Amino acid sequence: MTKRVEAVQVERSGFSITVPDGWWEFEIRPETRDNAIRRLMDERVRARPEMAEHRGVMERFLRREAAKAWDAGTAYIGCMAQTFAGDDVPVTATLTVTLLSPVAEDGSPLPSDPGAVAGRLTEIRPRQAGDPWRTVSVTEIAGVGRVARTKGVEDIRHPQDRRTMRVAMMQTFVPVPGSGQVALISGTTRNLELADSFFDVFDAVTSTFRFI
Repeated sequence: MTKRVEAVQVERSGFSITVPDGWWEFEIRPETRDNAIRRLMDERVRARPEMAEHRGVMERFLRREAAKAWDAGTAYIGCMAQTFAGDDVPVTATLTVTLLSPVAEDGSPLPSDPGAVAGRLTEIRPRQAGDPWRTVSVTEIAGVGRVARTKGVEDIRHPQDRRTMRVAMMQTFVPVPGSGQVALISGTTRNLELADSFFDVFDAVTSTFRFI
């Protein structure tokens, strides 16, 4: 018997998206993030008292990262983390929705239609097994229309310490009607052995995206 997966609809100014129940939100909105981070740290310290001495540093880090994400146009960050009996490696994933205004190097606006966006994206072709790869396509989301999409396994660089990490990632670029903006829905996981399964999850979640 297949277990039914519950879902939770998230609404933000201008859009909604539905994520699996059990995912939690990393709160980045300025009016609520400080209290949300404080509650999160309360829960973590109760579960692991040895973290108490590091609480101040961790709270400052989370507040800084939340502010940077918000300033970059991110409107939603959803996360999941799950461990299974007999497995020490947690299964984790994140999904973000970011509002972007495509511009050229001289600051002039760029077209936001799916064909134009896809034309600015680059495919990555692996030279040998295990190399990073990326495909670029234009697909359809029912109720939204045509969108540009990338899918692959890529090395991304952390903006602070410049380290790279390899992730499976799907990015979908949804034109925002009448604005010239693009809603970027990005799903990532570091569990590369589960990449195909997570691509299905990210596709299913992205298909629930709607403008409201």
